[in-house]
Amino acid sequence: MKTRWIFVLVCLCTWMVAAKAAAVSTQTQDTMVVAKSENDHTEPSTTLSKEETSTAEPVPPVKLTEMEVTSNIALRYAHTAVVTRVRNPAKRAQETTFKILLPETAFISGFIMTLDGKSYKAYVKEKEEAKNIYNQAVASGAGAAHIAAKARDSNQFTVTVNVEPNTEAVFNLTYEELLVRRNGVYNHAINLHPGSLVPNLSVTVNIHESQKITVLRVPEVRTGNEIDATAEDTQNSKAVIHHDDRVATVTFKPDLEEQKRLIGIYMEKSKESQANMERNLIYNRVEEPEEQESKDGILGQFVVQYDVDRPKNGEIIVNNGYFVHFFAPADLPPLNKHVVFVLDTSGSMSDRKIVQLQEAMQTILSDLNKGDYFNIVEFDSSVTVHELKEADEEPKVPDYRYFRMSNTPKVKLVPPSLATPENIAKAKVIVNRLQAAGGTNIAQALDIAVQIVKKGLSNVTTDNIVENNPDIQSDTVSANETETTILPTEQPPTETKPDNEAINLEPIIIFLTDGDPTVGETNPTRIINRLTEKNYGANKATIFSLAFGQDADRKFLRKISLRNDGFMRHIYEAADAAQQLRDFYRQVSSPLLAHVKFVYPPDQVKNDMITKHSFRTYYEGSEVVVAGRVDDSAAEITSQVHAFCGNEGESGKIPYDVTLKAPVPQTKNYYLPLERLWAYLTVKQLLDEKDAQLDTEQSKDKEKSPEKKALNIALKYELVTPLTSLVVVKPNATKDAVNAESVDKVDSVQNGFPGAPLSALYSSSLPLAHYQGSVPIAQASFESFPQPAFSSKTAVDRMLIASLPGFDTPDDMARPRPTQYAYMQVAQVAHPTTPFIDPLQRYHLEAYPWALTLINITTDSLLVEVNGTTLNMKLSTDNTIPKSPGGDPVCNNAIDNTTGVCVYLLNCVAAQSITVEKYVHSACVVDTGYAGVCCPNVPDNVNKPV
Repeated sequence: MKTRWIFVLVCLCTWMVAAKAAAVSTQTQDTMVVAKSENDHTEPSTTLSKEETSTAEPVPPVKLTEMEVTSNIALRYAHTAVVTRVRNPAKRAQETTFKILLPETAFISGFIMTLDGKSYKAYVKEKEEAKNIYNQAVASGAGAAHIAAKARDSNQFTVTVNVEPNTEAVFNLTYEELLVRRNGVYNHAINLHPGSLVPNLSVTVNIHESQKITVLRVPEVRTGNEIDATAEDTQNSKAVIHHDDRVATVTFKPDLEEQKRLIGIYMEKSKESQANMERNLIYNRVEEPEEQESKDGILGQFVVQYDVDRPKNGEIIVNNGYFVHFFAPADLPPLNKHVVFVLDTSGSMSDRKIVQLQEAMQTILSDLNKGDYFNIVEFDSSVTVHELKEADEEPKVPDYRYFRMSNTPKVKLVPPSLATPENIAKAKVIVNRLQAAGGTNIAQALDIAVQIVKKGLSNVTTDNIVENNPDIQSDTVSANETETTILPTEQPPTETKPDNEAINLEPIIIFLTDGDPTVGETNPTRIINRLTEKNYGANKATIFSLAFGQDADRKFLRKISLRNDGFMRHIYEAADAAQQLRDFYRQVSSPLLAHVKFVYPPDQVKNDMITKHSFRTYYEGSEVVVAGRVDDSAAEITSQVHAFCGNEGESGKIPYDVTLKAPVPQTKNYYLPLERLWAYLTVKQLLDEKDAQLDTEQSKDKEKSPEKKALNIALKYELVTPLTSLVVVKPNATKDAVNAESVDKVDSVQNGFPGAPLSALYSSSLPLAHYQGSVPIAQASFESFPQPAFSSKTAVDRMLIASLPGFDTPDDMARPRPTQYAYMQVAQVAHPTTPFIDPLQRYHLEAYPWALTLINITTDSLLVEVNGTTLNMKLSTDNTIPKSPGGDPVCNNAIDNTTGVCVYLLNCVAAQSITVEKYVHSACVVDTGYAGVCCPNVPDNVNKPV
């Protein structure tokens, strides 16, 4: 009976919020259209001023007078409304910007803007339709605002409008999200970035749950990029908490003094992150006006954490034709796992990154459970599977070369090591000896990791495996094997039921990188296809990808993890990066169930309207949520959960089965947001399915594609997703468009062109002597570079150069140096109006992107080290193709390892898609010292300049 009254209370609260929104919408006289875009082009900034007036008197700025945030959470589903009021005290119209930073998991579900007493309600439209409406509005002379939202780490809603003289503007944005349970608590985060001090600022969070609230914490306001707070963290002394069994209310009303204090803390905490961001901006030539603003109005992130008491076998709640099944069993022994740590030690991981990785691994290795097994795989240009006996040997001489060549054609597969104190101590020694140098051979690293999982399981027994046991025969695999091209149409064998041996250990691959694949196979599609072919079956490994810093290809890494039952996590390059890594590992360190499957009778639920109900693994401290539509004739729901769990005191896995029943209410006397929860979860999972697909896997039937299904649901429930665009049309206003402001202005072009990630500059295997030979940029004169790349010698240039990673002092020659190409990028940042010269274009090598890091633009040559000798080979700047007198000489080191002919680079089509390592192997000299390559002497290869 008590629960029924709580549901009634939830219903009343929901209807009160709806009534408030309805009251606003009844004032609507004009309509605007709102949806969402990730990368829409920025429109010209104009205003909606009815008339321009000029005055010599100071114009008082638009004032932010009130910001009210209200979150209503029912059954972990949060509906948040942000209402902001601004006033223009001036005698002329002025522009103002409404900006909200949303959690990355949230979908906008409504927007109302009130200007000059008129309210404009937003409607969600499909991306192309919304764009057409915007274009038509501009063409017809109607006022329009094109709003952009960034949908990677966060969703940022930004709209700029004009506020008429002596009037108030009100912005009302709502968004929804299903809270995720991590490390035993739900985290509800609200970003407080008003842009200035707010006289009236309030945050209210109402929580209504079906079970008793057992944990309720409000930590100190955070910067937003920090790890999840714990019970040991300082709590927010200004937050007022009212807690009664299943209901709780948290209020936070910081006055101006408290806001100033929080702003000061935020600015102090963000200094380190900002410094790293500025370094990345220099390398990537990225402008970030959103973040370059004054942080005077950024308070931070207000977080509420809570957890509930839960029935042992889970909980099913049914309401108004929909059900939700919460499942988070505790008190289970953790599964023994086999963890393969795949760690990037390429050149871009140098300095602080490698130190932070080492710090994190010390704790992570200590947190391995008794009965776990592990391997450490290091990769740069080559791949190394470490043996623990290395810890007892003398450490290798530090290799300060910027790029390393792999001298071993084979990679030794090492059996997994039992997580004993002795083995963990040895592993820590090995990790502390890791050095950063070389390129990024992602394809081979992942291929080796999967093979270790496959081979390791077949070699592991519960009582006789010993590290470096001479009785165990180690396997080897050719390094070239990972370069095999897998056609998109090839499919792995059908997965079979795990046998007793295969289910002994839970295989996990933790893959960390800070860059793109630059060595070996560099095509993401082929890498993923290869991984799909190898990683399948009963002991398929879960792959978690960690994108360290800004340069990692997060889309590529996310696709890898989604296709392999894991997730991608962004590790911010900040002072607490090691702590972020440890926090991630906490979330996946204790798998409790494997091969989890939820089964519902087909006559009780609608099978085509159930969210994902099969999961590879369930981890301690998390939660599995399944939602769906109840069949109209069902009187109850009977759920069966099948999985494998650990065996207390013994190794291996045993079957785990749970049955749970819940009645279907026949009356509708209260409301719970189960239908919207189902819609939200379905859209999220369909978008994941879409993101996991390769281009070759797109469905021919567009109507049945995940993208189309997600779009239809998003439109029906008015959820703003990446499939839509944000457009506002204000009819019959003025003939000017409102400022269209994009929040994703990153000009990123891959493969070493402007905007390429840092790792693209580290993609060859040349030693540091290459950079010394090409004049380190700290010593290079500005006149040495070809005009008109830049023409100024200002202090700004030198300051930008000094801020590059690796430049502590200009005389520090032992550290890695960026190339002169990076220097040109720096100069372009300092002088954005000066034309930028692409070195590849200068030498007509656009089809040879691998050559970028070898170019010495000072001497118009390629610098290549072959067998310890540095070759300075000339490049042609015109259309002349150098040729050797008497014809092309025969050579024995062709690209395909056959006999070929030595020709100038542009005369060898086969050289377009090779790697730097391959060119070093096949380099030769043409005519009087021009850069040549030993080209296979076959038709369509030689004498076919591009």
